[in-house]
Amino acid sequence: MPYSTPDLCDAHPELVRVMEPMLSNFGGRFAFGGEIVTVKCHEDNSLVKEQAAQPGRGKVMVVDGGGSLRRALLGDMIAESAVDNGWEGIIIYGCIRDVDAIGALDLGVQALDTVPLKTQKRGIGDLNVTVTFGGVSFVPGEYVYADNNGVIVAAEPLSMPA
Repeated sequence: MPYSTPDLCDAHPELVRVMEPMLSNFGGRFAFGGEIVTVKCHEDNSLVKEQAAQPGRGKVMVVDGGGSLRRALLGDMIAESAVDNGWEGIIIYGCIRDVDAIGALDLGVQALDTVPLKTQKRGIGDLNVTVTFGGVSFVPGEYVYADNNGVIVAAEPLSMPA
């Protein structure tokens, strides 16, 4: 279902938390939303890869990469795995790479920027812990909605106004 964050904010002003503007859209799906699954990692995308291989229908992976601009936490192969497993999208407080290939996929992807260098795989990170960036806390099991206007979070699923 396509989402409009302005319409959701207008319809549910008491329910939404709005992230500060800092991310750009890179995926082929420009509007996406779903239940939050979090990964906290720094320059190591091992857990991102593991989660992308899990069933993700109705879910959005929110990755707190500490804002690092040195290494990409998502590339085309992990993004393709996420598509194959039904993920709605991935929001990354960090960088991605392979942007042309990711832009051709039916996956929502927002990130700080791009960088061509991949991460080292050390298996370090945390799964499903509350992460905070952009002035918003992302709590596993809550809901996130994203489009070209921004990113919003709500404790419960939101419906688009009729």
